[in-house]
Amino acid sequence: MASIRETIEPEVKGWPGVESRVPRFGGVEFRVNGHEIGHLHGDRMADLPFPVRMREELVESGRVQLHHVLPQTGWVSYYLGGEEDVAGALDLFRKNYDRLTARKGARA
Repeated sequence: MASIRETIEPEVKGWPGVESRVPRFGGVEFRVNGHEIGHLHGDRMADLPFPVRMREELVESGRVQLHHVLPQTGWVSYYLGGEEDVAGALDLFRKNYDRLTARKGARA
């Protein structure tokens, strides 16, 4: 059975233009068009940067929590309790990926 990270990582890395690297605090970070989509802290948490307005909507909906270290920013934390949380994490990564790639396309 694959770990949560082993399930999420190849999916996100498979999207066009996505690159990954190890961030300074470990885990895996996903980037597109020079911007971070978000990163995983092993199998327990995903952190993603959104504009503050989007962060507020996501927090109010109960989908995410304020970032565990930077609560005053647009960053959010999504806690992974088990396999049942993988789809929610992928949805958040995709939401940010789509936002970042649409922004790049709008400038072209």
